[in-house]
Amino acid sequence: MLLDPFHSLDPAQGVKVLPRYLAGPGSVDLRTAWPIPGDQGWRQHQLEEGTAYAVSPCLRLWTRFVSEPETRGQGTWTIGGNRAPFEPTTWQVTFDATTPVELLGAVHAALFDLYMEDLRSDQDRLFDDTTAPQEAYVPLLARGWSHDVQTDGMQTFLAPDRLGGVRHCYDTRGFDGPIWRAWGGYPSEPHWRARFSLGAPTTLVAALTASLISTEPVHRTVKDIPLHTRDHLHVATAVAPQRPVAQPPPSPKPGRTR
Repeated sequence: MLLDPFHSLDPAQGVKVLPRYLAGPGSVDLRTAWPIPGDQGWRQHQLEEGTAYAVSPCLRLWTRFVSEPETRGQGTWTIGGNRAPFEPTTWQVTFDATTPVELLGAVHAALFDLYMEDLRSDQDRLFDDTTAPQEAYVPLLARGWSHDVQTDGMQTFLAPDRLGGVRHCYDTRGFDGPIWRAWGGYPSEPHWRARFSLGAPTTLVAALTASLISTEPVHRTVKDIPLHTRDHLHVATAVAPQRPVAQPPPSPKPGRTR
């Protein structure tokens, strides 16, 4: 059995680690997961029971966090797009709550960029994105991820340590499942999973894969790093032990809905 490389450190010790997909979720901070400027009209609400959501001014985009600590994924982050307000969801992206918060932030930042681009042009990339699938997976190949193509219409990309993966359905005829999947941890028991439905902008997938392979370390406390993949993490730097600090609520102030 491999020894825990962090066993000699204080559980409150701060470290900066790579790869991101094995770092654990980090602090559930809406400002990091939802890097949406407060002056753009998006309405954000946080409910007392652990649910938070944000809605775009056009009412066609929404993103939600539901905490379910008793479940394996500990809850769900969901992004949804509707072609028209109040109509059924056209596409959806979901993440386990155990997904590293930096990956969530990258996808939400790309979502906001698409939203702003559509406001300034006559395009509708949120629902007719022309980004080619290769833009999402070629960077993985450039970083040494393996590539396996199957005749059933699926192709799979695995990290060099085989503890991170992306799966793409390139033949969607008769297929009604997620077009893209991503995960971190052992494939049989991933620590987190992400799913992109048919119609979800490929630009969002590309933002996720770019963050997966980023060489910028992420900050974690030792106690928050998953135990079963610790021996595959690289410690970039260690910083002073972290002490609990109360997080201010996101702006605007929390609101309630029916």
